Amino acid sequence: MKWQGRRGSSNIEDRRRSGGRGRRSVGGIGGIAGVLILLAGWYFGVDTSQFVDLGGNGTVQTSQSTEITPADERAAEFVSVTLADTEEVWADIFQRQVGEPYVPPTLVLFKGQTQSACGGASAATGPFYCPPEEKAFLDTAFFTTLEQRLGAAGDFAAAYVVAHEIAHHVQNELGILGQVNQLRAQMSEADSNAMSVRVELQADCFSGIWARAAQARFNSLERGDIAEAMNAAAQIGDDTLQRNAGQVVRPHTFTHGTSEQRQRWFARGYESGNLADCDTFSATRL
Repeated sequence: MKWQGRRGSSNIEDRRRSGGRGRRSVGGIGGIAGVLILLAGWYFGVDTSQFVDLGGNGTVQTSQSTEITPADERAAEFVSVTLADTEEVWADIFQRQVGEPYVPPTLVLFKGQTQSACGGASAATGPFYCPPEEKAFLDTAFFTTLEQRLGAAGDFAAAYVVAHEIAHHVQNELGILGQVNQLRAQMSEADSNAMSVRVELQADCFSGIWARAAQARFNSLERGDIAEAMNAAAQIGDDTLQRNAGQVVRPHTFTHGTSEQRQRWFARGYESGNLADCDTFSATRL
């Protein structure tokens, strides 16, 4: 992925250092990005699905002061550029396909742990998006986890993760998350999990739309990038994560979809570029 030397986003809240309560503009030199429920949660045996539905009255706090390594800074710069790409892409898509302005989220960068209105966040919970705050959260160490423990290496694999979590914000902007969470509150656990799968697969499809538009707008994709995203989608499928954690595969507990489903819906968005083609809620086959 070609990203060095390009514009970074200013919608960054950097909590990696002490006194990080304010917003830090990183312009073209660095930043962060964010995200929703997923990935490392299954790998570490932690259920992070509550981050999608629960509001709560938690107080946002900064993470403790900690050492920021060169790898952390590179990850922050990479995510800042990727976030800026999502802002431009989704603003254009909303104008053309929705007819309304796109309001981008704030992305919280932290290291170690922090708090959100959806609960505590740490390296073990993985990236997540918190709808009540309209903020995405990311520990910069997560990219190391993605590559070394989840087997999804490459810049575009990391970009796919960021794009997936921003896609949850897109769902929030479209009013989808609010409607789904109301329905899930009235469902059995199994039915609620099944609805969560449809939410996550739509976010994968939206991620594919972003990848297609980013290539058309910035010419940022390189050979092998889509393969990296597809591999990441495969590595974070519920069935694969359960197997790799030494668990019996239990479809009724799935909250994100199988590896095959995640790959297929990402590919669908990438091939189509249309929001209407990502309607997982009326799909008879996921």
